[in-house]
Amino acid sequence: MTDLELSMSRTWAEINLDELAHNFRILRSILNPSAKFLAVVKANAYGHGSIHCARKLQDLGADWLAVAAIPEGIELRKNGIHIPILCLGQADPNLAPLMFEYNITQAVGDFQNAKALSDYAQSSDRTINIHIKIDTGMSRTGFYWPENHEGKDRTAREILDTCNLPGLKAEGLFTHFAAADESPEFTRLQLRRLIEAKDYLSRSGHEFGITHAAASIGVLDYPAAHLDMGRFGLVLYGYASTETGNEDSTLGLHPVMTLKSRITAVRHLPAGATISYGRTYTLKRDSVIAVLPIGYADGLHRVLSNNYGVKIRDAACPVLGRVCMDMTMIDVTDIPGGVKAGDVATVFDGELMPIAAKNAGTIIHEMVCAPSGRVPRVYINNGTMTV
Repeated sequence: MTDLELSMSRTWAEINLDELAHNFRILRSILNPSAKFLAVVKANAYGHGSIHCARKLQDLGADWLAVAAIPEGIELRKNGIHIPILCLGQADPNLAPLMFEYNITQAVGDFQNAKALSDYAQSSDRTINIHIKIDTGMSRTGFYWPENHEGKDRTAREILDTCNLPGLKAEGLFTHFAAADESPEFTRLQLRRLIEAKDYLSRSGHEFGITHAAASIGVLDYPAAHLDMGRFGLVLYGYASTETGNEDSTLGLHPVMTLKSRITAVRHLPAGATISYGRTYTLKRDSVIAVLPIGYADGLHRVLSNNYGVKIRDAACPVLGRVCMDMTMIDVTDIPGGVKAGDVATVFDGELMPIAAKNAGTIIHEMVCAPSGRVPRVYINNGTMTV
């Protein structure tokens, strides 16, 4: 048995890098031509596999990649990624040697963190590149930009003190929108605050080479927010909306991930039989039940018990009973021609992902990240399938 056959013997995620390329080209055409393209590959590229996706995006011409943690950036560097990498999460200053060694640009949102990085850089006669994070309304990390003039002066001085720390090169200034898909008014307010901060700092003597604000929805809906760089996350992986997917979109994005599972057993059970832990489902008729080797340990959330349906040959197959750790039962009674062990069910795809997110009470971001580490990723690149 080949590695590819082994990977596809139970449950696996097919990652179509050709569709990733399709999405990249669409998004690059939307972005201001003078702006750089930053592809977000944090969280294992939203569950798609960071190394393979990063290599593809680098080949396609992405200018930057973004990760959430220094180890994510190190993994990319060790696997042939040479374009700039921005770590969006504020990192432990003890990781400063690794930032320098692996040439990872670090986001900084307060003076104390920056000072600790500077102390290392100065003692080692090294330089660490940083991007200054401005909190314009997310209230998560960053130098808070207030409304009152006195507060702005104070924040600006703190940022300038940070930029002037020895051993640090403050090449970027950025913020993160809190409600780009919900509140245009607040999003425009955040953008105004960032531009105000940039102008304030410029008048005080510091210019930034890259200013960026817009993540996926921000780039699509707010052209004024493109600035020097657009950051693309979920849209790269094929979804124009974190809740509805591509239902109302004319962009033509193609979802990159399809999660599949191969039937291991087919059961003929009588009406009245109860299914799975807790006996939460009782068969209303004589039924044919298929067992899928996928459960919540693989990324099929338990909350979808009795609340979701997979597809076999485009026919809907309801999930019956509770999703187990490693197995899930589905109703295949009405599948034309029947099913057998070895047949493949589609658990998530571009059509099912928004339904799964809605039924689970969450967003597509969480669903694409759900397939766990034990689920092999099988890649389609230039029409060829590999592991």
